[in-house]
Order: sequence, then structure tokens, then C-alpha cells
Amino acid sequence: MTRPVPDSCPGVLRLHQAADGPLARIRVPGGRLEPDQLRDLAEITLELADGNIELTSRGNLQLRRVRDASALTDRLDAAGLLPSRTHERVRNIVASPLSGRVGGRADVHRLVASLDEGLRTAPRLADLPGRILFTLDDGRGDVSGLSGDIGVHAVDSDTFALVLAGADTGIRIGSADAVDVMLAAADGFLDLSSGEWRLHDIDDGAARLADHLGLEPVAERMEFGATQDIPIGWLDQDNGLVSLGAGVRLGALPARTAEFLAAVERPIFVTPWRSLVVADLEEWPAEQVVRVLAPMGLIFDADSPWLLVSACAGQPGCAKSRTDVRSDVTDAVESGRVLPLSPTAAHPAEPVPRAEVRAGGRQHWSGCDRRCGRPRGAVTDIVATSDGYLIN
Repeated sequence: MTRPVPDSCPGVLRLHQAADGPLARIRVPGGRLEPDQLRDLAEITLELADGNIELTSRGNLQLRRVRDASALTDRLDAAGLLPSRTHERVRNIVASPLSGRVGGRADVHRLVASLDEGLRTAPRLADLPGRILFTLDDGRGDVSGLSGDIGVHAVDSDTFALVLAGADTGIRIGSADAVDVMLAAADGFLDLSSGEWRLHDIDDGAARLADHLGLEPVAERMEFGATQDIPIGWLDQDNGLVSLGAGVRLGALPARTAEFLAAVERPIFVTPWRSLVVADLEEWPAEQVVRVLAPMGLIFDADSPWLLVSACAGQPGCAKSRTDVRSDVTDAVESGRVLPLSPTAAHPAEPVPRAEVRAGGRQHWSGCDRRCGRPRGAVTDIVATSDGYLIN
């Protein structure tokens, strides 16, 4: 499917004019943030944006209501969060958050920096659309199901499956070649593209790209399913240390909470499920982190109803939204109308008043029929109409 215009995916240098003001999207390859970077982001959003750091479904970050675009650029550059002004929108790299620490067949985080550097240093790859997604799955199957464009999936500690358009190609490559093959695939995408934003949009794109690379299938193809595999709570690392998985309500991290997280002085990973992982903790500090940050709203309980809900921006951030979706979701969670399991009764055929919406299991609330931000997989859709919410 050829797109009539270049993609308008926002970045730091090209902001999106949302209904509530300019929005900046900051690429964070592999989701990794150093404590100083998170500390800087907390200061930046307090001084130049709305005071929150939004987590995206690609492990990136957003700042809303940006007041000074030039100052934002300078501050993010100084924080090491804008290493390239030519390639900044194409650095969409998702990696298994727990890789190298808890389970998995291979440590894919060691590939993130090489892939990012390869993208930034290839002049032609600046022409990639901002919607292209690279995935690095350590074999547990948590990110290969995100339907990325170009990825690898660990088969064992030294072998990867090449994943194109979210599917296993049957092609197998060694770990030493994984980054080079992904970069060659990105270059090949540009050769095949006639303006498409995603490899999925090109007719027979995966097969044509594999042929373009000169690689042949050698193995039975694996199937990847969408998963909501949010790492939450106490996670024992393979080396005896601890990681903490923390849910973030509707993916909006307040600056004050971010400051406390940065003070822990440990690596932080943003996950594609709008949550965080704080890694490499000793047991006693990990206990203190939970004791301090749980009352501030971070979620360390895997049974929390907050982990079942996602939502679009809603009003006032989106002019197309029919309601303040996030306020309605918050009211539903806090009043006990978000249930662990879906009710056995059929959903009503007519719109339900917002104060009466009652649904169970994974659910996505949308302010209009576009259903922006909807996660992959089985989800109950709760869509705003002029008369309430339709549940289906």
C-alpha cells in the first residue's frame, strides 16, 4: 500500500501539533535509560512540558505541551538523548527487557548499541519512515509478536531467526551477523519501497526482501503470537541480583516519580507495555524502592486492574476524541468496574453511560473509532460515542 504523503511520525525535531499543544517523541533504543538521563527528563518535562513522561508501545517516550522546541532540542542533546539529528526518528528498536538478566536464550541488549550505531552512521537509512520498527527477541517471544518490520529472534545462544513483517522467514543467521543482516534489510526496504511506511504495506514484502538479501529458508518457521507479558514485581536475576518490574498508570510517569527512580542509580528499561524495569539491585535496596515508590503510584502487583487497561490520549490531547478517556478509565478502575476476567454475559448492543461501563480482562478505551494505541492480541474495545461507550 503506497502512502500518498511521507509519514508524519513525530520526533524531537518535528513535533506533532496535538490538540493540547506540541508533542515530542524521544527514541530510546532498547528502552534503556541511564539514571542521569531520567533525571534530566524529569527536569525537562517540568520546565518545558506538562510535567509527565509518557511511555509508548515501542518503548519510546513522549513529552506533551512542549513550550519551547529549541530549548527542548538543546536539553535532550545535552542529555545524550539526541545522538543524531538526521536519523532521530528511525531509531525504533525494541528488545526483550529482561534479556541478559532473567532467562532468555541470548543477551540481545548487546546488539542494541551496534544496531543503533549502524542506523545512525548509514546516510541512506535516514530516509527510512519513522514508523519502521526493529525487534530483538531473546527467544522468550515477548517482542517478536509486536509485528515489527525487521527483527531477529534467538533460537539458541548463537543463532537467530530472521523476522520480517512480524513473521519468521525460516532464515537462520549467526549472532555475529545479526546486526549486519538487519541493516542490510533496512537498506533493502528502501530499494523495494514506493513510499510505503511499513514492510507490511509492501505486497509480498517479507518474501521479496528475503530474496533481495539473497538468503534462503533453512528451518521450519516458528509462530509468534501477541503477548501481554508485562514483567511486574520482584524478578530474580540469573546473577543473584534483582530487577523490579513496575507498571505505570496509563503509561504516564510523573516527573516527581521519575526523580525518585533516577535516585536509585540503576539502569532503567522502558518496556513496550508502557511499564518500567529497574535492574541490577541488591535485595535490601530493592525492598526500599518498592516501599517508597508503590505509594507514589508505581505498580508492583501483577494482579492490579491498572495492568488490564490502556487508553488513547483522549481529550484534551486529541481533537477527534469525544471525551476525556483517561479520566473515565481512572474512574472505572478506582470504582471497581475493571474486572479480572470478562463477564460471561454478552456486552450490551447500545452505548453505556461512562459511569456504568463494566468490563473484564484486557481492555482498550478509545475516544473515537480510530482506536489509537490499541495493543495487539485479544482486547475488549471500549469506544466512545456521542451517547456513551460501546463495548465489544
